[in-house]
Amino acid sequence: MYRSIWTRYGFAWVTGGFFLFSLAGHWLFGWLDYVSEQGAHGQPIEFTGFAVQILRETFENWQSEFLQLLWQVAGLAILLHVGSPQSKEGEDRLEAKLDAILRAVDRDDADRLIDEIDRDYAGRHTDHRYVREHQG
Repeated sequence: MYRSIWTRYGFAWVTGGFFLFSLAGHWLFGWLDYVSEQGAHGQPIEFTGFAVQILRETFENWQSEFLQLLWQVAGLAILLHVGSPQSKEGEDRLEAKLDAILRAVDRDDADRLIDEIDRDYAGRHTDHRYVREHQG
């Protein structure tokens, strides 16, 4: 089944839309505030003055909020995807527990069933206890 780029990355598109909407709103209201401030002080309205002010505010916000959140979410997702030792640890622990449950429920047929599941799902036994007990 073919899925378009819009459906495959729907969350990213919606998030990007929210980001652009909020950035445009920040700059629009920043412009209105800048014009008001300049008028109140009798100063000329210059785009370069506004650009310096709004970019400074934008980067302050990014530094304090966006970059931290971006690293926390994207960094975690990347590390989980590439298989950092922390992400593998949880999977191995879970797999070892499930193997132990299968052995407790059906002692006679558990190893055959575990091997069959591993073949069907291309399981990679990185659980050192399992490897030591059954393949060593």
